[in-house]
Parts: sequence; C-alpha cells; structure tokens
Amino acid sequence: MAESIKTALITGGSKGIGYGVAEALIKDGIQVAITSRSQKSADEAAAKLNQIREGFAIGIESDVRSLESQQNAVNVILEKWGQLDYVIANAGVGHFAPIYDLTVEQWQETIDINLTGVFFSAKASLAALKETKGYFINISSLAGTNFFPNGTAYNASKFGLVGFSQAMMMDVRKDGIKVSTIMPGSVATEFADHTPSEKDAWKIQPEDIGQIVSDLIKMPARTLPSKIEVRPSVPGK
Repeated sequence: MAESIKTALITGGSKGIGYGVAEALIKDGIQVAITSRSQKSADEAAAKLNQIREGFAIGIESDVRSLESQQNAVNVILEKWGQLDYVIANAGVGHFAPIYDLTVEQWQETIDINLTGVFFSAKASLAALKETKGYFINISSLAGTNFFPNGTAYNASKFGLVGFSQAMMMDVRKDGIKVSTIMPGSVATEFADHTPSEKDAWKIQPEDIGQIVSDLIKMPARTLPSKIEVRPSVPGK
C-alpha cells in the first residue's frame, strides 16, 4: 500500500517566512495549505506555489485570532487531503514604540496574533496531529530571549511564545507529537512594513527558514531539536 502524501498547514503563508517554508515543503513533496486573512492573497500565493508542483498548494482565508477560523482551516485540509502532518505557526505582527506611546490596540493585536493565535492553532490541530504523530513548529524570534527598547509588546509576545512552545512540547511528546521553536534574527521580509531590497542581502532569507523546517521534519523520530536560534552569519553595518 502506497504511503499517503504528507500535508502541512502554514499560517501567514502568503509571503515572507511562511511562503519560504511553503516553497521548501512543496519541493520536498509535501502538500501545503497556506492561510492569510485575505483569500485573494492566499489564492495568489497558492497559484505561484502550484507552479512548483501542480495541485500541491491551496489557499485558505483564516484569522489566527479566531479559534473557529483556525478550526475551519484544519477541517478544510482534512476534508481535502484526509490528514494533517505538520503545522507551522508563522503568522505574526510587530508594533514597536516606547511604552509611553504604545496603544492598547497595538498591545492587544500583538498578543492576540503572536501568542493567543498560536494557542488557537494548537487547539485546532492537535487532535489531527495526534493521529499522524505529527509536528508543530512555531516561528518565534530572537526577541523571545533578547529584550530591546520599543519592544514591550513584541518582546512580551515572543517571550510568551517561547515559554508556551516549550511547555506544549512536554505536554504532547508522550503522544508522539513533536514541537519545535525556531527563533530567527533579522530576516529579509515585508514584516513591520519593510520592503526587502538588495540592502537586505546580509539578512537571513525566507528560504533559509524553509530549509530549517525541511531539515527538522527529516530528523529521526527519536531526536527533537526543541529550540533553534538562528541569526545572520555576519551582522549588517
């Protein structure tokens, strides 16, 4: 009996790190569902991904701030492909300002997307991952261990995410589910309204994070790199 094709859910997968991960997984022969708050953005990204392997990508409109929305994304995958093997919790937002100026709305959105959103992604997917002995990978940040000025909301969300992820890892590993946290430094993406350019050549590229996810998935079942810090080899000037 032929082995079924593995499937992955990537939140925030229409651009940046999420898209780089999707490219890497499709090249590995894994079917990928990418989510975005915009169905149009999700569909456009999925269409580009399907040029790598036709029929291996779908786009789903989903908001990580809603458990119902995340459950719907998982249900779409299960109805289409019958299983869920990998979740890459990548959706994130960054608001950076001194505590004096940071608004309540900016604080709430940062915590809701970067931290509570991952909790919702986990709650929606763990039953399916338990069936496949799957893998839940969080995209955090070096901001989850290094604090800096103007980073109160972002640091809080990422410090919280690292703690959440490590505790979750200990809860679910007895069920055969792996959990890893990837903590990148500077990555050349559109994050925080940045426009990538040649000046970002020194930074980690989205496909580099895709390679890390691909490598994690290929690790022997007995081995779990639970937390991975990654930074540019040479810092920018």
